[in-house]
Amino acid sequence: MRSDSPWRVPDFRTLFSAAVLSQLGTNVGYVAVPLIAVEALDASPGEVGALATLSTLAFLLIGLPAGAWVDRLPQRRMLIVADAVRGLLLASVPVAWWCDALTLAQLYVVVLLSGCATVFYDVTGQSILPRFVGRDGLVPANAAMVSLMAVTNVAGRGAGGGLVQLLTAPLAVAVTALSHLASAVRLLWLKEATAPAAPAAPADRVREPLRTQIATGVRHVLGNKELRALALSASLTNLGSQILNTMMPVLFVRELGLSAGVLGLYWAAGGVGLLLGARCARAVAARLGFGRTLGLAGLFLAPAGLLVPLVGHGPWLWIAGTGWLCAMFKTGMDNVLGVSLRQRMTPDALLGRMNATFRFLLTGAIAIGAAVSGLLGELVGLHSTLWVGGSLLACAFLPVFLSPVRTRRALPAEADPATVRPAPLPRVREG
Repeated sequence: MRSDSPWRVPDFRTLFSAAVLSQLGTNVGYVAVPLIAVEALDASPGEVGALATLSTLAFLLIGLPAGAWVDRLPQRRMLIVADAVRGLLLASVPVAWWCDALTLAQLYVVVLLSGCATVFYDVTGQSILPRFVGRDGLVPANAAMVSLMAVTNVAGRGAGGGLVQLLTAPLAVAVTALSHLASAVRLLWLKEATAPAAPAAPADRVREPLRTQIATGVRHVLGNKELRALALSASLTNLGSQILNTMMPVLFVRELGLSAGVLGLYWAAGGVGLLLGARCARAVAARLGFGRTLGLAGLFLAPAGLLVPLVGHGPWLWIAGTGWLCAMFKTGMDNVLGVSLRQRMTPDALLGRMNATFRFLLTGAIAIGAAVSGLLGELVGLHSTLWVGGSLLACAFLPVFLSPVRTRRALPAEADPATVRPAPLPRVREG
Protein backbone atom coordinates (compact mmCIF):
# COMPACT_ATOMS: atom_id res chain seq x y z
CA MET A 1 0.00 0.00 0.00
CA ARG A 2 1.36 3.44 -0.93
CA SER A 3 2.73 5.54 1.93
CA ASP A 4 0.24 8.32 1.07
CA SER A 5 -2.74 5.95 0.91
CA PRO A 6 -5.57 7.10 3.20
CA TRP A 7 -6.72 3.49 3.60
CA ARG A 8 -3.88 2.79 6.03
CA VAL A 9 -5.55 5.18 8.52
CA PRO A 10 -8.29 3.48 10.62
CA ASP A 11 -10.09 6.77 11.27
CA PHE A 12 -10.33 7.46 7.54
CA ARG A 13 -11.84 4.02 6.96
CA THR A 14 -14.41 4.70 9.68
CA LEU A 15 -15.22 8.14 8.26
CA PHE A 16 -15.53 6.68 4.76
CA SER A 17 -17.86 3.83 5.80
CA ALA A 18 -20.10 6.26 7.67
CA ALA A 19 -20.13 8.53 4.62
CA VAL A 20 -21.33 5.58 2.50
CA LEU A 21 -24.47 5.34 4.63
CA SER A 22 -24.99 9.08 4.89
CA GLN A 23 -24.50 9.73 1.17
CA LEU A 24 -26.84 6.90 0.17
CA GLY A 25 -29.54 8.38 2.38
CA THR A 26 -28.94 11.88 1.05
CA ASN A 27 -29.30 10.78 -2.56
CA VAL A 28 -32.43 8.72 -1.98
CA GLY A 29 -33.90 11.79 -0.30
CA TYR A 30 -32.77 13.99 -3.20
CA VAL A 31 -35.27 12.15 -5.40
CA ALA A 32 -37.95 11.36 -2.84
CA VAL A 33 -38.48 14.69 -1.06
CA PRO A 34 -39.37 16.84 -4.12
CA LEU A 35 -41.54 14.02 -5.47
CA ILE A 36 -43.54 14.05 -2.22
CA ALA A 37 -44.22 17.73 -2.90
CA VAL A 38 -45.12 17.15 -6.56
CA GLU A 39 -47.12 13.92 -6.29
CA ALA A 40 -48.53 13.80 -2.74
CA LEU A 41 -48.98 17.52 -2.07
CA ASP A 42 -49.56 18.82 -5.64
CA ALA A 43 -46.92 21.55 -5.29
CA SER A 44 -46.51 24.20 -8.01
CA PRO A 45 -43.13 25.00 -9.66
CA GLY A 46 -42.74 27.94 -7.30
CA GLU A 47 -43.43 25.77 -4.24
CA VAL A 48 -40.96 23.13 -5.46
CA GLY A 49 -38.41 25.92 -5.91
CA ALA A 50 -39.08 27.15 -2.37
CA LEU A 51 -38.57 23.62 -1.01
CA ALA A 52 -35.22 23.31 -2.78
CA THR A 53 -34.21 26.78 -1.57
CA LEU A 54 -34.98 25.97 2.06
CA SER A 55 -32.98 22.74 1.88
CA THR A 56 -29.78 24.75 1.33
CA LEU A 57 -30.68 28.13 2.83
CA ALA A 58 -28.89 27.21 6.06
CA PHE A 59 -25.53 27.64 4.35
CA LEU A 60 -26.38 31.30 3.80
CA LEU A 61 -27.79 31.75 7.31
CA ILE A 62 -25.17 29.98 9.44
CA GLY A 63 -22.51 28.82 6.98
CA LEU A 64 -19.83 31.35 7.98
CA PRO A 65 -20.16 31.14 11.79
CA ALA A 66 -20.28 27.34 11.46
CA GLY A 67 -16.66 27.42 10.30
CA ALA A 68 -15.52 29.25 13.43
CA TRP A 69 -17.53 26.84 15.61
CA VAL A 70 -16.00 23.83 13.83
CA ASP A 71 -12.52 25.20 14.59
CA ARG A 72 -13.48 25.45 18.29
CA LEU A 73 -15.65 22.39 19.05
CA PRO A 74 -15.03 18.60 19.18
CA GLN A 75 -15.36 17.53 15.57
CA ARG A 76 -16.16 13.84 16.14
CA ARG A 77 -19.14 14.77 18.32
CA MET A 78 -20.29 17.33 15.78
CA LEU A 79 -20.40 14.74 12.97
CA ILE A 80 -22.40 12.28 15.10
CA VAL A 81 -24.94 14.84 16.29
CA ALA A 82 -25.42 16.29 12.78
CA ASP A 83 -26.23 12.90 11.24
CA ALA A 84 -28.51 11.91 14.12
CA VAL A 85 -30.45 15.18 13.84
CA ARG A 86 -30.92 14.69 10.10
CA GLY A 87 -32.18 11.16 10.63
CA LEU A 88 -34.72 12.14 13.28
CA LEU A 89 -36.04 15.11 11.31
CA LEU A 90 -36.53 13.08 8.14
CA ALA A 91 -38.20 10.26 10.10
CA SER A 92 -40.99 12.70 10.98
CA VAL A 93 -42.07 12.86 7.31
CA PRO A 94 -43.26 9.23 6.86
CA VAL A 95 -44.74 9.30 10.38
CA ALA A 96 -46.85 12.36 9.48
CA TRP A 97 -47.81 10.74 6.17
CA TRP A 98 -48.97 7.56 7.92
CA CYS A 99 -51.08 9.76 10.22
CA ASP A 100 -52.51 11.61 7.19
CA ALA A 101 -51.10 14.86 8.62
CA LEU A 102 -48.25 15.65 6.22
CA THR A 103 -48.25 19.22 4.90
CA LEU A 104 -46.00 21.29 2.68
CA ALA A 105 -45.23 23.49 5.71
CA GLN A 106 -43.82 20.47 7.57
CA LEU A 107 -41.65 19.59 4.58
CA TYR A 108 -40.34 23.16 4.56
CA VAL A 109 -39.40 22.98 8.25
CA VAL A 110 -37.78 19.55 7.91
CA VAL A 111 -35.58 20.47 4.95
CA LEU A 112 -34.55 23.78 6.54
CA LEU A 113 -33.49 22.22 9.85
CA SER A 114 -31.89 19.25 8.09
CA GLY A 115 -29.94 21.77 6.05
CA CYS A 116 -28.62 23.34 9.28
CA ALA A 117 -27.33 19.93 10.38
CA THR A 118 -25.81 19.39 6.94
CA VAL A 119 -23.84 22.63 7.28
CA PHE A 120 -22.01 21.28 10.31
CA TYR A 121 -21.62 17.78 8.86
CA ASP A 122 -20.10 18.97 5.58
CA VAL A 123 -17.80 21.64 7.03
CA THR A 124 -16.58 19.28 9.76
CA GLY A 125 -16.01 16.39 7.35
CA GLN A 126 -13.78 18.42 5.04
CA SER A 127 -11.95 20.08 7.95
CA ILE A 128 -11.15 16.86 9.80
CA LEU A 129 -9.87 15.01 6.74
CA PRO A 130 -6.37 16.60 6.51
CA ARG A 131 -5.76 15.76 10.17
CA PHE A 132 -6.46 12.10 9.53
CA VAL A 133 -4.56 11.51 6.29
CA GLY A 134 -1.92 14.26 6.35
CA ARG A 135 -1.28 16.79 3.61
CA ASP A 136 0.40 14.23 1.33
CA GLY A 137 -2.68 12.01 1.43
CA LEU A 138 -5.18 14.69 0.44
CA VAL A 139 -5.47 13.90 -3.28
CA PRO A 140 -6.13 10.15 -2.86
CA ALA A 141 -8.41 10.82 0.12
CA ASN A 142 -10.45 13.41 -1.77
CA ALA A 143 -10.52 11.15 -4.83
CA ALA A 144 -11.97 8.40 -2.64
CA MET A 145 -14.58 10.73 -1.14
CA VAL A 146 -15.62 12.23 -4.48
CA SER A 147 -15.78 8.74 -6.00
CA LEU A 148 -18.01 7.71 -3.12
CA MET A 149 -20.23 10.72 -3.74
CA ALA A 150 -20.45 9.74 -7.39
CA VAL A 151 -21.21 6.07 -6.72
CA THR A 152 -23.91 7.00 -4.21
CA ASN A 153 -25.32 9.48 -6.72
CA VAL A 154 -25.76 6.57 -9.12
CA ALA A 155 -26.93 4.00 -6.57
CA GLY A 156 -28.86 6.35 -4.29
CA ARG A 157 -30.71 8.34 -6.94
CA GLY A 158 -31.37 5.26 -9.04
CA ALA A 159 -32.63 3.45 -5.95
CA GLY A 160 -34.55 6.54 -4.89
CA GLY A 161 -36.53 6.56 -8.11
CA GLY A 162 -37.19 2.84 -7.78
CA LEU A 163 -38.22 3.11 -4.13
CA VAL A 164 -40.65 5.92 -4.92
CA GLN A 165 -42.27 3.72 -7.58
CA LEU A 166 -42.38 0.62 -5.38
CA LEU A 167 -43.03 2.05 -1.92
CA THR A 168 -44.20 5.67 -2.48
CA ALA A 169 -42.11 8.76 -1.79
CA PRO A 170 -42.77 9.01 1.99
CA LEU A 171 -41.53 5.47 2.57
CA ALA A 172 -38.44 6.23 0.49
CA VAL A 173 -37.78 9.12 2.90
CA ALA A 174 -37.94 6.59 5.77
CA VAL A 175 -35.00 4.81 4.11
CA THR A 176 -33.16 8.13 4.03
CA ALA A 177 -33.76 8.66 7.75
CA LEU A 178 -32.50 5.18 8.65
CA SER A 179 -29.35 5.71 6.58
CA HIS A 180 -28.45 8.89 8.48
CA LEU A 181 -29.09 7.24 11.84
CA ALA A 182 -26.92 4.27 10.86
CA SER A 183 -24.15 6.67 9.83
CA ALA A 184 -24.32 8.38 13.23
CA VAL A 185 -23.93 5.01 14.95
CA ARG A 186 -20.95 4.11 12.74
CA LEU A 187 -19.23 7.40 13.63
CA LEU A 188 -19.17 6.31 17.28
CA TRP A 189 -16.14 4.21 16.29
CA LEU A 190 -14.25 7.32 15.12
CA LYS A 191 -11.21 7.87 17.35
CA GLU A 192 -10.48 11.53 16.87
CA ALA A 193 -7.61 11.40 19.36
CA THR A 194 -5.50 9.50 16.81
CA ALA A 195 -5.56 12.46 14.44
CA PRO A 196 -2.73 15.01 14.57
CA ALA A 197 -3.75 17.79 16.88
CA ALA A 198 -4.17 21.28 15.49
CA PRO A 199 -1.64 23.84 16.72
CA ALA A 200 -2.69 25.57 19.91
CA ALA A 201 -4.20 28.96 19.26
CA PRO A 202 -2.44 31.97 20.78
CA ALA A 203 -4.19 33.63 23.71
CA ASP A 204 -5.09 36.69 21.66
CA ARG A 205 -6.68 34.46 18.99
CA VAL A 206 -8.83 32.70 21.59
CA ARG A 207 -10.16 36.07 22.74
CA GLU A 208 -11.01 37.22 19.20
CA PRO A 209 -14.72 37.90 18.66
CA LEU A 210 -16.58 35.44 16.47
CA ARG A 211 -17.05 38.01 13.71
CA THR A 212 -13.30 38.66 13.59
CA GLN A 213 -12.58 34.94 13.22
CA ILE A 214 -15.19 34.69 10.46
CA ALA A 215 -13.68 37.68 8.64
CA THR A 216 -10.23 36.06 8.81
CA GLY A 217 -11.53 32.98 6.99
CA VAL A 218 -13.37 35.05 4.38
CA ARG A 219 -10.29 37.15 3.68
CA HIS A 220 -8.14 34.04 3.40
CA VAL A 221 -10.38 32.81 0.57
CA LEU A 222 -11.32 36.02 -1.23
CA GLY A 223 -7.91 37.64 -0.79
CA ASN A 224 -6.13 34.84 -2.67
CA LYS A 225 -6.46 34.92 -6.47
CA GLU A 226 -6.45 31.13 -6.83
CA LEU A 227 -8.88 30.40 -4.01
CA ARG A 228 -11.17 33.19 -5.22
CA ALA A 229 -11.23 31.75 -8.76
CA LEU A 230 -11.95 28.23 -7.46
CA ALA A 231 -14.80 29.57 -5.33
CA LEU A 232 -16.34 31.59 -8.16
CA SER A 233 -16.19 28.77 -10.73
CA ALA A 234 -17.68 26.25 -8.31
CA SER A 235 -20.41 28.70 -7.28
CA LEU A 236 -21.43 29.29 -10.91
CA THR A 237 -21.46 25.52 -11.51
CA ASN A 238 -23.74 24.99 -8.53
CA LEU A 239 -25.99 27.89 -9.52
CA GLY A 240 -26.52 26.52 -13.03
CA SER A 241 -26.91 22.92 -11.87
CA GLN A 242 -29.52 23.82 -9.27
CA ILE A 243 -31.57 25.92 -11.68
CA LEU A 244 -31.69 22.82 -13.91
CA ASN A 245 -32.29 20.22 -11.20
CA THR A 246 -35.02 22.08 -9.31
CA MET A 247 -37.34 21.93 -12.32
CA MET A 248 -36.50 18.36 -13.35
CA PRO A 249 -39.11 16.62 -11.11
CA VAL A 250 -41.82 18.94 -12.47
CA LEU A 251 -40.64 18.47 -16.06
CA PHE A 252 -40.23 14.68 -15.93
CA VAL A 253 -43.34 13.74 -13.96
CA ARG A 254 -45.84 16.44 -14.86
CA GLU A 255 -44.95 17.65 -18.37
CA LEU A 256 -43.21 14.67 -20.00
CA GLY A 257 -45.26 12.06 -18.14
CA LEU A 258 -42.17 9.99 -17.29
CA SER A 259 -41.81 7.89 -14.16
CA ALA A 260 -39.84 8.63 -11.01
CA GLY A 261 -37.56 5.76 -12.01
CA VAL A 262 -36.58 7.50 -15.25
CA LEU A 263 -35.85 10.71 -13.32
CA GLY A 264 -33.67 8.75 -10.89
CA LEU A 265 -31.74 7.17 -13.80
CA TYR A 266 -31.23 10.57 -15.42
CA TRP A 267 -29.74 11.96 -12.21
CA ALA A 268 -27.74 8.75 -11.82
CA ALA A 269 -26.05 9.51 -15.17
CA GLY A 270 -24.60 12.58 -13.48
CA GLY A 271 -23.24 10.31 -10.76
CA VAL A 272 -21.50 8.21 -13.41
CA GLY A 273 -19.88 11.38 -14.74
CA LEU A 274 -18.76 12.38 -11.23
CA LEU A 275 -17.24 8.95 -10.66
CA LEU A 276 -15.34 8.91 -13.95
CA GLY A 277 -14.07 12.45 -13.39
CA ALA A 278 -12.93 11.68 -9.85
CA ARG A 279 -11.11 8.50 -10.93
CA CYS A 280 -9.36 10.22 -13.83
CA ALA A 281 -8.39 13.41 -12.00
CA ARG A 282 -5.22 12.21 -10.31
CA ALA A 283 -3.74 10.50 -13.38
CA VAL A 284 -4.53 13.37 -15.74
CA ALA A 285 -3.16 15.95 -13.30
CA ALA A 286 0.06 13.96 -12.94
CA ARG A 287 0.52 14.20 -16.71
CA LEU A 288 -0.75 17.70 -17.51
CA GLY A 289 -0.48 19.49 -14.17
CA PHE A 290 -3.20 20.52 -11.74
CA GLY A 291 -4.02 23.88 -13.29
CA ARG A 292 -3.96 22.79 -16.91
CA THR A 293 -6.24 19.85 -16.09
CA LEU A 294 -8.77 22.13 -14.43
CA GLY A 295 -8.61 24.62 -17.31
CA LEU A 296 -8.85 22.13 -20.16
CA ALA A 297 -11.60 20.10 -18.48
CA GLY A 298 -13.68 23.26 -18.27
CA LEU A 299 -12.92 24.39 -21.82
CA PHE A 300 -13.90 21.09 -23.44
CA LEU A 301 -16.57 19.71 -21.08
CA ALA A 302 -18.47 22.64 -19.53
CA PRO A 303 -20.25 23.57 -22.81
CA ALA A 304 -21.98 20.18 -22.65
CA GLY A 305 -24.31 21.84 -20.14
CA LEU A 306 -26.08 23.39 -23.12
CA LEU A 307 -27.33 19.92 -24.10
CA VAL A 308 -29.33 19.51 -20.88
CA PRO A 309 -32.17 21.94 -21.80
CA LEU A 310 -32.87 19.76 -24.87
CA VAL A 311 -34.38 17.10 -22.59
CA GLY A 312 -37.53 15.53 -24.00
CA HIS A 313 -38.91 12.25 -25.31
CA GLY A 314 -36.94 9.67 -27.28
CA PRO A 315 -33.37 10.54 -28.34
CA TRP A 316 -33.55 13.97 -26.71
CA LEU A 317 -33.59 12.32 -23.30
CA TRP A 318 -30.35 10.50 -24.19
CA ILE A 319 -28.77 13.69 -25.56
CA ALA A 320 -29.63 15.63 -22.40
CA GLY A 321 -28.40 12.77 -20.24
CA THR A 322 -25.09 12.71 -22.12
CA GLY A 323 -24.70 16.45 -21.62
CA TRP A 324 -25.38 16.05 -17.90
CA LEU A 325 -22.86 13.19 -17.67
CA CYS A 326 -20.13 15.28 -19.37
CA ALA A 327 -20.80 18.32 -17.19
CA MET A 328 -20.60 16.16 -14.06
CA PHE A 329 -17.38 14.50 -15.33
CA LYS A 330 -15.82 17.96 -15.25
CA THR A 331 -17.30 18.58 -11.78
CA GLY A 332 -15.80 15.31 -10.51
CA MET A 333 -12.33 16.40 -11.63
CA ASP A 334 -12.87 19.86 -10.12
CA ASN A 335 -13.92 18.38 -6.78
CA VAL A 336 -10.80 16.23 -6.40
CA LEU A 337 -8.23 18.75 -7.62
CA GLY A 338 -9.88 21.96 -6.41
CA VAL A 339 -10.66 20.67 -2.91
CA SER A 340 -7.14 19.24 -2.54
CA LEU A 341 -5.64 22.55 -3.69
CA ARG A 342 -7.60 24.68 -1.25
CA GLN A 343 -6.94 22.31 1.67
CA ARG A 344 -3.21 22.33 0.89
CA MET A 345 -3.13 26.15 0.72
CA THR A 346 -4.77 26.54 4.15
CA PRO A 347 -3.12 26.08 7.58
CA ASP A 348 -4.83 23.76 10.07
CA ALA A 349 -6.06 26.60 12.26
CA LEU A 350 -8.06 28.05 9.34
CA LEU A 351 -9.43 24.83 7.79
CA GLY A 352 -12.88 25.10 9.36
CA ARG A 353 -13.33 28.73 8.38
CA MET A 354 -11.93 28.18 4.87
CA ASN A 355 -14.27 25.24 4.27
CA ALA A 356 -17.19 27.18 5.75
CA THR A 357 -16.49 30.13 3.45
CA PHE A 358 -16.45 27.83 0.43
CA ARG A 359 -19.61 26.09 1.61
CA PHE A 360 -21.29 29.45 2.21
CA LEU A 361 -20.53 30.49 -1.38
CA LEU A 362 -21.06 27.13 -3.08
CA THR A 363 -24.16 25.94 -1.27
CA GLY A 364 -25.47 29.50 -1.04
CA ALA A 365 -25.38 29.43 -4.84
CA ILE A 366 -27.53 26.28 -4.70
CA ALA A 367 -30.07 28.03 -2.48
CA ILE A 368 -30.17 31.04 -4.80
CA GLY A 369 -30.38 28.77 -7.84
CA ALA A 370 -33.38 26.94 -6.40
CA ALA A 371 -35.18 30.22 -5.67
CA VAL A 372 -34.36 31.62 -9.13
CA SER A 373 -35.48 28.37 -10.75
CA GLY A 374 -38.85 28.42 -8.99
CA LEU A 375 -39.39 32.08 -9.85
CA LEU A 376 -38.42 31.65 -13.50
CA GLY A 377 -40.50 28.49 -13.73
CA GLU A 378 -43.57 30.45 -12.71
CA LEU A 379 -42.81 33.51 -14.86
CA VAL A 380 -41.24 32.26 -18.11
CA GLY A 381 -41.88 28.50 -18.13
CA LEU A 382 -39.87 25.35 -17.59
CA HIS A 383 -37.86 25.27 -20.82
CA SER A 384 -36.69 28.88 -20.64
CA THR A 385 -35.59 28.21 -17.07
CA LEU A 386 -33.56 25.22 -18.23
CA TRP A 387 -31.74 27.34 -20.83
CA VAL A 388 -30.72 29.82 -18.14
CA GLY A 389 -29.29 27.01 -16.03
CA GLY A 390 -27.55 25.34 -18.96
CA SER A 391 -25.92 28.62 -20.02
CA LEU A 392 -24.54 29.24 -16.53
CA LEU A 393 -23.22 25.68 -16.37
CA ALA A 394 -21.48 26.11 -19.72
CA CYS A 395 -19.54 29.25 -18.77
CA ALA A 396 -18.76 28.43 -15.13
CA PHE A 397 -15.19 27.34 -15.96
CA LEU A 398 -14.09 30.85 -17.01
CA PRO A 399 -12.94 32.22 -13.60
CA VAL A 400 -10.47 29.33 -13.17
CA PHE A 401 -9.47 29.35 -16.84
CA LEU A 402 -8.59 33.05 -16.67
CA SER A 403 -6.79 32.86 -13.29
CA PRO A 404 -3.31 31.80 -12.11
CA VAL A 405 -4.77 28.37 -11.25
CA ARG A 406 -4.48 27.38 -14.93
CA THR A 407 -0.66 27.59 -14.80
CA ARG A 408 -0.17 25.58 -11.61
CA ARG A 409 1.74 22.34 -12.14
CA ALA A 410 1.34 20.74 -8.70
CA LEU A 411 -0.02 21.23 -5.21
CA PRO A 412 1.80 23.87 -3.15
CA ALA A 413 4.00 22.93 -0.22
CA GLU A 414 2.21 22.50 3.10
CA ALA A 415 0.63 25.73 4.28
CA ASP A 416 2.58 27.45 7.02
CA PRO A 417 0.54 29.52 9.49
CA ALA A 418 3.45 31.92 9.74
CA THR A 419 3.41 32.66 6.02
CA VAL A 420 -0.28 32.30 5.15
CA ARG A 421 -1.79 35.38 6.72
CA PRO A 422 -4.96 37.21 5.71
CA ALA A 423 -4.89 40.96 5.34
CA PRO A 424 -4.89 42.73 8.71
CA LEU A 425 -8.30 43.31 10.19
CA PRO A 426 -9.47 46.47 11.90
CA ARG A 427 -9.42 46.29 15.68
CA VAL A 428 -12.80 45.25 17.07
CA ARG A 429 -13.81 46.73 20.42
CA GLU A 430 -15.00 44.04 22.82
CA GLY A 431 -17.61 44.39 25.48
